[in-house]
Amino acid sequence: MNHPDPQGLTRPYGRFFLPGPVEVRPEVLAAQLKPMTGHRGPDVQAFIGELQTGLKDAFRTERPVFIVPCSGTGLMEAAIRNGASTRVLSLVNGAFSKRFSDIARQCGREVDEVSIPWGEAQDPDQVAEALSVRKYDAVTVAHSETSTGVLNNLEVLSEVVHRHASTLLLVDSVSGAAGAELQTDSWGLDFVLAGGQKAFSLPPGVSFGVASRSMIERAKEVDGRGYYFDLVSYAENMEKLQTPTTPALSTLFALQIQLRLMAKETMEVRWARHRRMAERTWAWVEEMNSSGVQLRVVAPEGYRSPTVTVVEVPDGVSAPLVVDTVKQRGWVIGGGYGKLKPTTFRIGHMGEHTVEELEELLSVLAEILT
Repeated sequence: MNHPDPQGLTRPYGRFFLPGPVEVRPEVLAAQLKPMTGHRGPDVQAFIGELQTGLKDAFRTERPVFIVPCSGTGLMEAAIRNGASTRVLSLVNGAFSKRFSDIARQCGREVDEVSIPWGEAQDPDQVAEALSVRKYDAVTVAHSETSTGVLNNLEVLSEVVHRHASTLLLVDSVSGAAGAELQTDSWGLDFVLAGGQKAFSLPPGVSFGVASRSMIERAKEVDGRGYYFDLVSYAENMEKLQTPTTPALSTLFALQIQLRLMAKETMEVRWARHRRMAERTWAWVEEMNSSGVQLRVVAPEGYRSPTVTVVEVPDGVSAPLVVDTVKQRGWVIGGGYGKLKPTTFRIGHMGEHTVEELEELLSVLAEILT
């Protein structure tokens, strides 16, 4: 299947390696053409019940999974407004973890940061030290930092945060969930948010959130948590398999098909497929180095996301030009983000992509760079 390109190119399916939004299967896109239905009543309750089964498996949780018609940024704001009333500690190691911090400030919370260089992973000891100095309502962290390709160790960070009984851990897993292993319940995560347009392989327009009991109890105590992103309302409605406001029905029709595909694959196999794509990309960088093209994976070994790799180009090479040249060849990769834009490009090996598709892209990149 070919997809029309806004600039006139016809791009075959499987060549869109942006780190979000990602390639969407034709049958998932086609599901959006179903006729509209009312969003109340037993038929929709059965529909949402099926979605809950698939989403709970993806997040590895027994808690309700909120289905919210917004971008991941919306649920970042929901996390702050519901999970903190006074002071937040933000773990910052890239553009999107910084966004979480900025949202907290815009919501009127007092914010301290554990800010480390872009491309590094958060050190649990440094986080523990910061938590020993002051009391915080919540800690914010990016699971997979999309701007750098760093994967923070949520399991260890959660253990550190929960040494402080009243402190919640709020997690941005926008580019992590459904691609990187995520164990919401067993890791003790208080709020996890994800965007459907990343590793879930959906059209943009819907995001997901999981709140612990502690998070909901905290939300009940917070004044001014707002209306649209009131997680108490979401929790009460989800008990009835309903949403508090009109859902993005067409996107949910697509979600139904995608969750069935994911269940057939199984999450363990899906995580492993993403890991294989990431490892192939890292190995390709080493192969390019051996051939004389000095590339570098920005994230350190042991802390690399399986969904997105950020590659630094050699001195004298324009990363934006590489991105443009790839597009002229009929493929799409991501440009560097924020201050990394001039020197890096990003490969979003997430969603429904295969290692075989990735090999074709890497061949094109190798031709361009040599």
